Amino acid sequence: MATVNKNLSDYDKATIPNAKDLRFGIVVSEWNDKITEGLFEGAFNALIENGVAEDQILRWNVPGSYELIFGCKKMQQQNVDAVIAIGSVIQGETKHFDFVCEGVSQGIKDLNVLHDVPVIFCVLTDNTMQQGLDRSGGKHGNKGTEAAVAAIKMAFLNKK
Repeated sequence: MATVNKNLSDYDKATIPNAKDLRFGIVVSEWNDKITEGLFEGAFNALIENGVAEDQILRWNVPGSYELIFGCKKMQQQNVDAVIAIGSVIQGETKHFDFVCEGVSQGIKDLNVLHDVPVIFCVLTDNTMQQGLDRSGGKHGNKGTEAAVAAIKMAFLNKK
């Protein structure tokens, strides 16, 4: 089992291109909203810190993580430079967790293979609610911040 030794919110701003001329889409799952709202806040703040104007960030909500795939596919059509998919799936007593995690990860992978707008996977797949909270603004920082940095880098890679 891997242990998290780094704060997910830490990054060197000097290594990130200024994103002032870019537009981003963020698709947020409403399920486990204590976690997904924290992830959104981390992503949104990191985009703003790196030059993105607030009106160049488009947010859509979807009911759950499984619906992120369709939401991101539609978001790719909105003249954005990258999309961030934000979700949270927490292990329960049934196989539902496995099916949702597999479907979402494969679906987002497919969007990256089939389309020219990068989609960043910011879906936490935790064993407990506390693990999700720890990674969405808690003691381990914010995976949303990390996703926003990846989105900026991938948007610039796509423009090459």
